[in-house]
Amino acid sequence: MNNTLAVPWRTFMEIKQHHKHPHSPAYNLLLQAGPRLKLLHQVHAHVIVSGYGCSRFLLTKLLNLACAAGSISYTRQIFLIVPNPDSFLFTSLIRSTSKFHSFSVYSLYFYTRMVLSNVAPSNYTLTSVIKSCADLVALRHGRIIHGHGLVNGFGSDVYVQTALVSFYGKCGDLCNARKVFDKMRDRSVVTWNSMISGYEQNGFAKEAIRLFDRMKEIGVEPNSATFVSVLSACAHLGAFVLGCWVHEYAVGNGLDLNVVLGTSLINMYTRCGNVSKAREVFDSMKERNVVAWTAMISGYGTNGYGSQAVELFHEMRRNGLLPNSITFVAVLSACAHGGLVNEGRRVFESMREEYRLVPEVEHHVCLVDMLGRAGLLDEAYNFIKEIHEDPAPAIWTAMLGACKMHKNFGLGAQVAEHLLASEPENPAHYVTLSNIYALAGRMDQVEMVRDNMIRKCLKKQVGYNQLTRKCREARYVTVSDSVMHELEEGEREFALGYHGEKLVIAFGLLKTSRGTVIRIVKNLRMCEDRHSAIKYISVISNREIIVRDKLLFHHFKNGSCSCLDYW
Repeated sequence: MNNTLAVPWRTFMEIKQHHKHPHSPAYNLLLQAGPRLKLLHQVHAHVIVSGYGCSRFLLTKLLNLACAAGSISYTRQIFLIVPNPDSFLFTSLIRSTSKFHSFSVYSLYFYTRMVLSNVAPSNYTLTSVIKSCADLVALRHGRIIHGHGLVNGFGSDVYVQTALVSFYGKCGDLCNARKVFDKMRDRSVVTWNSMISGYEQNGFAKEAIRLFDRMKEIGVEPNSATFVSVLSACAHLGAFVLGCWVHEYAVGNGLDLNVVLGTSLINMYTRCGNVSKAREVFDSMKERNVVAWTAMISGYGTNGYGSQAVELFHEMRRNGLLPNSITFVAVLSACAHGGLVNEGRRVFESMREEYRLVPEVEHHVCLVDMLGRAGLLDEAYNFIKEIHEDPAPAIWTAMLGACKMHKNFGLGAQVAEHLLASEPENPAHYVTLSNIYALAGRMDQVEMVRDNMIRKCLKKQVGYNQLTRKCREARYVTVSDSVMHELEEGEREFALGYHGEKLVIAFGLLKTSRGTVIRIVKNLRMCEDRHSAIKYISVISNREIIVRDKLLFHHFKNGSCSCLDYW
């Protein structure tokens, strides 16, 4: 007999001798001893032999333990022999399966059996099955169950309503989530958290913060879960001031800086461009898992501190933590943006050889990006050709960007053809190809690409003051992209003067006090002209300007950028 089962089995035999009735307290304690599948089979066999094989009380306990043991087949096997299951058994089974994400579909299965058996659900039944619908993102099923709740008189039950708010939020149906939320007479902090989280997870960061402000106004005390969602919204918007307030509030009110809250603070600070504060939080955390380490490594990388990112990665390994796939994306990206080619090669090899992790698309993109930025275009191109499956569009995009950066127009045109073949409806690829042809002086090809865009109805994604004049006085010259090639010099300079970042910076200089850091968040990559202009602006305004573009942070100060003009 297995040693792990020997002691429990001896205990079982002793109980069997002294307590003939299987409903005795000692017998029930045995059934609650733990989800050990082999022992459960033995107990179940004895229950049947003892003549209590139809005891709903004992079978309910067995069902719960079988589910906890991870055997859904055994759970179903027991369920099918229960005569006339009642509401308690169904609810217990549905709650047990809803606790495990991989069993969520069985929670729906047992709920369906419950409905077909004409057994009325309780509020506990509904909250559990609604949670499973949320885990499965089963919007249609969840709406039907919402209807069941209304029919059975649970429309105003606070637990059911809270489960519905969370369910609709996770399914992206924020309209219905808010309807349920607004109809609630009593809202717990869990309810507020569900609605705030729903907004944040679906990209409505401003709405999440507005609701948080409302929560504070009416005196609901936030908890760690509230702050995790709010900090994520702050990170998305670059709302540095509010993020700092959350940090101060958490510390001032004695909230435990656990792994989840600490990691959220690290993400917020790094995505607002304040890496030093992120490192303070990281160093103050009593417990740090691989997610926290990865967040800090990624923060260093995206803010232009490639060497620090690699150093922290090695420190993580020395501390005995195993990096995961996401960690390697963070390190390789840091190497790409920091020009650390040799280090990046070693990291990529260690991923495969030392940690036996299979590189995915993201890792291939990082390696191609790293080699391409360093001008090793042939090595990058050969690496792509060695990928066994068809290279993903993101890999060709990284290669195309490198060709444009290093003005290798011939190779760029070849890469663009691969890219257009894989994603013929993406306007960004046509724009980049047009730019490459224009820079090469092949205006006939530019016209052909533009005609193709017009024919396919594709449009590029869209993201004048004293500041521009002072920049010119400081010897700034506009750097035009190729889409401007057909404009006259004056028209080109006028158009470039209206770049969004320049207008935002001008507004920031007017509305903030001297010495205040200006933070900008944008949804597109930084172009060469804007990059050059902001370096000059940082000198003439004597301000630090932090710009977060689609992939990277740029810290402009005293005429230089943290990316060292390598982005």
